[in-house]
Amino acid sequence: MTEPIRIATRKSQLALWQANWVKTRLEQLGQKVSLVLIDTVGDQTQAGNQAFSQLSGQGFFTKAVQDALLTNEADVAVHSFKDLPSAPQPLLEIAAVTERADARDILVIAPAHYDSSAQNIPLREGRTVGTSAVRRQKQLAALRPDLLLTELRGNVPTRIEKLRQGHYDAIVLAAAGLERLALDLSDLQVVPLSAELMVPAPAQGCLALECRRSDFELASLLTNLHDVPSFKVVAAERGLMAMLQGGCQLALGAYALLKNNHVHLTAWYEGKLVEVSYPSSEGAAMLAFEALGRPQLEEKP
Repeated sequence: MTEPIRIATRKSQLALWQANWVKTRLEQLGQKVSLVLIDTVGDQTQAGNQAFSQLSGQGFFTKAVQDALLTNEADVAVHSFKDLPSAPQPLLEIAAVTERADARDILVIAPAHYDSSAQNIPLREGRTVGTSAVRRQKQLAALRPDLLLTELRGNVPTRIEKLRQGHYDAIVLAAAGLERLALDLSDLQVVPLSAELMVPAPAQGCLALECRRSDFELASLLTNLHDVPSFKVVAAERGLMAMLQGGCQLALGAYALLKNNHVHLTAWYEGKLVEVSYPSSEGAAMLAFEALGRPQLEEKP
């Protein structure tokens, strides 16, 4: 491309890492690239007191970034794929899905509250766990009803500092974000939670690169960053998410793997865990939807 490529991104440390990773990859392809920093509703909400579960709508971390493409302030949006609502933006397209990092959730524990003998989750009884994700709250409540689950706000370093300051006994974070930021957690107990025990969010660990549908040359360039195996499994996860008409605050866990030319999909929704397998992503998503009982979401007022 002859014109510099403008990447729209949130301002958080993790979002900037992700955007700069894409920037470096595009520069290696001979492109000139700059960053366009965006404030989102999700970032503004994290600085306040309102819980995400109390907000109406979807795309708290993504809509403002998408709007920068629609108003021609930027050319590419870099998203944590798990933050994108299931409903597509008609004028935009996901041109590439990057290779998936570790999709698991991580429990980060203040050492005094760690208990390796505890059932399911290595925490002493009645401890306080911070997370703002409805999915994590509901799965933790099902696994350990004794735990006190409270809202956790701020970017990743801020959340870890709140744990160190004693506001929480443990917090739950995405493994991919911790890996990308390479933070020093040597003073804390870090416990990866298996995807079978704590089913991750759909597409957790992947980045989605979005551009305008009319930018054919740019879309073609972005396919150089596309990872086909990762796309096939997250397509199953997000296909199920779309059937549930959900956004990032849907209490759905969905995690798929490729085995023997089949997509093996594990899903958790409202206390029900199902496992299905099918050759195609679409078929696996439909089987999981059927196995969950074809749940219908209630309309929010």
